[in-house]
Amino acid sequence: MTIVQDVFAREILDSRANPTVEVEVALSGGVRSRASVPSGASTGASEAVELRDEEHARYGGKGVLRAADNVNRILRSRIVGQEAEDQLLIDSEMIRADGTANKGSLGANALLGVSLAVARAAASQAGIPLYRYIGGLRAGRLPIPMMNIFNGGQHADNNVDIQEYMIVPVGAMSFRQALRIGAEVYHTLRNVLKREGMATTVGDEGGYAPNLTSNEDALRYLMVAIDEAGYVAGRDVFLALDVAASEFCENGRYTFEGKRMTSDMLIDYYEELTKRYPIISVEDGLAEDDWHGWQAMTARLGGRVRLVGDDLFTTNPSRIARGIRERAGNALLVKPNQIGTLSETLYAIRLAESAGYSTIISHRSGETEDDFIADLAVAVSAPFIKTGAPARSERVAKYNRLLRIEDELGSMAEYAGKSVLANNR
Repeated sequence: MTIVQDVFAREILDSRANPTVEVEVALSGGVRSRASVPSGASTGASEAVELRDEEHARYGGKGVLRAADNVNRILRSRIVGQEAEDQLLIDSEMIRADGTANKGSLGANALLGVSLAVARAAASQAGIPLYRYIGGLRAGRLPIPMMNIFNGGQHADNNVDIQEYMIVPVGAMSFRQALRIGAEVYHTLRNVLKREGMATTVGDEGGYAPNLTSNEDALRYLMVAIDEAGYVAGRDVFLALDVAASEFCENGRYTFEGKRMTSDMLIDYYEELTKRYPIISVEDGLAEDDWHGWQAMTARLGGRVRLVGDDLFTTNPSRIARGIRERAGNALLVKPNQIGTLSETLYAIRLAESAGYSTIISHRSGETEDDFIADLAVAVSAPFIKTGAPARSERVAKYNRLLRIEDELGSMAEYAGKSVLANNR
């Protein structure tokens, strides 16, 4: 066993020029590793607390010196001297030190930075890749990338309600080929938009963000781009949506394309879209507390479409358990910073998988160059990963890490691919 010798946190910047926490851990064997924590724009109300300084004269109140200080003053004293390989004990110690249900005392950003840095350091000390350290012998499957190449909602300053339009290269034979397909469609989409006289500036996650006449327009342009790139929609490339419906829901009603809509009306809309387009996943199609609506949507669409809970579940085992009991959704979006430690993240994944839910490992809109989630996706054999468009270095860092993992695995590498279509749950 290797002992944690030192823990130190600092404030760095994320991809939106906002501060975030970076933690370095030193082990008795001489290894030093670090991890940084992402931040979301569209966040669920039940997420663990991201502690901010709220001193408006500094970074508009978004500084994280308090969270970093909590690592350096409080968590360090709990972690130094612990065995780095005992991830569960270290995470439990931090949870006890915080003492709240939502990490609101010390901050989930403080806890997660330490948790991820310890895991990375322990893997390095053991001389094995992070995905192998976390996942053991089961770690060998590369996830299908869900690439957000059209941005709307909270991720862009445009008139599009739906937050993310994703391409999903299910038909590829390897991750490397899937990444190439995604990049080629992404570049082709830019040409299509330019030809139509539209802006090709990008949103938070690297996707294009023009104004459109309707939300469905984005799907039409994606279909054109897939075809012009030389691929077949519904065979090589499928589509996915992140609606982020909580963002336009108020008092149980949804304001969508300028109209007031009920849950049933939105479900009708999604049903029609899935008939016209090869959509295999709809994330947060309804609001985070519209449990009855989620039940109805799952009953109608869950047999053929992944209905992904992000704001609904917030990687929180208690909410996931409720979803399982009430048959709300059939897939879990996994964001470690929503819950605050690696141990809790892994438990959430196991809980969802035990009920037959698909899992999708996800970035946040405010990202760093840290590629931890790439290893996590392989470690748990997640069928999908979301980490944005194949552009912007904070997104591409995760894709490039997966390329390296695929090379390391060699002939043992498996790509999830079309196997996910056999059972869309």
